[in-house]
Amino acid sequence: MQIQGASLAFAEREILKDVSFTMDSNTRAALAGANGCGKSTLLKVISGLLEADSLSVSKTKGMLVSYLPQSDIVLPDVSVYEAAEEGYIRFKALLEELDRIGQELGGLNEGETYHHLVDRMNEIHEVLEDSGYYQRKTRIEQILSGLGFKEKDFSRPCHVFSGGWQMRIALSKILIENPDIMLLDEPTNYLDIEATLWLKNYLKGFHGGVMLVSHDQDFLDDTIDCVYELFRGKLTRYQGNYTQYIKTREMEIEQLEKAYQIQQQEIEKTEEFIERFRYKATKSKQVQSRIKALEKIDIIEIPEHLKKLHFSFPPAPHSGNDVMIIEHLGKAFKDNVIYKDFSFLVKKKERLAIAGRNGAGKTTLLRILAGVDSDYSGTVRDGAGVKKGYFAQDNADSLNPSYTVLEELEAIADTKDLPKLRTLLGSFLFQDDDVFKKTSVLSGGEKSRLSLMKILLHPANLLLLDEPTNHLDINAKQMLLEAIKAYDGTVIFVSHDTHFIKNLATRILYLSEDGPEFFEGDYDYFSYKLEEKEAKLSIVKEKQKDVTKASEVSIKAQDHKEQKAQRNLIQKKEKEAQALLDRCEAIRSEIRSLDEEISKPEVYSDSIKVTKLLKEKEEKEKMADELEENWLMLSEELEELKSSAL
Repeated sequence: MQIQGASLAFAEREILKDVSFTMDSNTRAALAGANGCGKSTLLKVISGLLEADSLSVSKTKGMLVSYLPQSDIVLPDVSVYEAAEEGYIRFKALLEELDRIGQELGGLNEGETYHHLVDRMNEIHEVLEDSGYYQRKTRIEQILSGLGFKEKDFSRPCHVFSGGWQMRIALSKILIENPDIMLLDEPTNYLDIEATLWLKNYLKGFHGGVMLVSHDQDFLDDTIDCVYELFRGKLTRYQGNYTQYIKTREMEIEQLEKAYQIQQQEIEKTEEFIERFRYKATKSKQVQSRIKALEKIDIIEIPEHLKKLHFSFPPAPHSGNDVMIIEHLGKAFKDNVIYKDFSFLVKKKERLAIAGRNGAGKTTLLRILAGVDSDYSGTVRDGAGVKKGYFAQDNADSLNPSYTVLEELEAIADTKDLPKLRTLLGSFLFQDDDVFKKTSVLSGGEKSRLSLMKILLHPANLLLLDEPTNHLDINAKQMLLEAIKAYDGTVIFVSHDTHFIKNLATRILYLSEDGPEFFEGDYDYFSYKLEEKEAKLSIVKEKQKDVTKASEVSIKAQDHKEQKAQRNLIQKKEKEAQALLDRCEAIRSEIRSLDEEISKPEVYSDSIKVTKLLKEKEEKEKMADELEENWLMLSEELEELKSSAL
């Protein structure tokens, strides 16, 4: 697929400027750039959902391009399984054609040709078989399970699920479509660790092209081999994974910063000259010349998503070595038991990551440790001198919409901290007039950064962070990661960002249906054990399905061998039907020849000869009628077989 000359502007702002690139089945690309630079816009233009001011697209005939939006997902009013099954909707026309052919074959009149219909029927069956259509149930269930849905969820209506789960349903439909090219905008945003691992492995085995927008650096490193950077409307390609791209850009930006300093010095000298000689008639020509030169300068800019951010947490007040003591913790929502007799200890300076599937109780545990949720059994005690700082997922929603960014911080800051607020905001990319923006107009990433800053204003020795990287781009995540690494207190955090966990956690608490489990060691060991566990679970599920299938007697058996045998039987019956029609047509032709012979004067005037020919004709007509009757019965049998195969 070739994209050439893609340009798009909103009012005076140019989003895309003559963007051109090529994608094929080997493409594994990330689309990088600052928030708001136009990444999602470009994906919408490529997928045909947004009209560009100018664009030329050429692609292979029949190429299927599928796009997963970052938000505004609209699902049909059907069950989860039915929504996922719509990934096969492209075969609807073929199935309808197959049905029409069956009806046409059943209604054929004497002498009509049918070979082209049988050939077309075989072609359609081959397409459906090659696409895996006949095994769709197994594939749909595998993909839904991989993305975290339980079997009982398959029949539930889509509208009862949260926005994050609805995104998973939309993603499952795209994976089931098995397109030639996938355009995925933040596919891991609402995925937990298990689903992210599953999707990463799925994409590794995918045989089409992929372009990804993601803020999960480890996920990108494992799935892509080139990066397209969108900056000031232009697209630049970098070979290698995302980490290699960052290293390459760091070297380029070092040169850019030097060039920027030189350019600023030249601009300053030029402006000084203009100001000095602006009103001297003898220098007017030189002044005008320099004003024009100044207007033509293309100001060097550092890409927003690559600007280095720096901040540090305040020094942690002293605390005891035992920071939190949890004994016999119990928590349940009605019949749903989250924890039962759960005990553990958090030591000073530990970096404890809490992981698990969505709904496993990660946020609930953090709320209990933070003292926000007191509805539990057992004991949760703070150690000596512990002072907590708590960042909740919904912290951004607690911002006062009538406050400016600066006012939001001033409302909670100590008097001694007021003079340094502007500096602190600058380190979080709230620069110049940005500090006077109302919090109500901030993006998700800006709200998260502001909420994190509020924690900095009150020194703590225990940070409780619930998905602190949500809505942050990779650069902001790296800033937070470095700050926590340098922090001398204790951290307990919930995150599904593999890069963040890998580079920070000293211990991982994994919550699952089997109960809490601690993993001592690094993230690689944890992910290895997790994949091993998922693989065993998958084998158990397959064995259970095999047992169920073996006990079912159904024409619509999903077993591949049975389906293949059924298709072979259909082909055999089609050949038999064709042979009957061929034989019937041959006899009808012989009858017509007999009629021609009987109509000759020298024949019908000979009573002996004509009697013999009439008797022969009668026998052949009887034979043709029997063949036709057999063909009709076989056609009905074929129709039943085909119906059961669909």
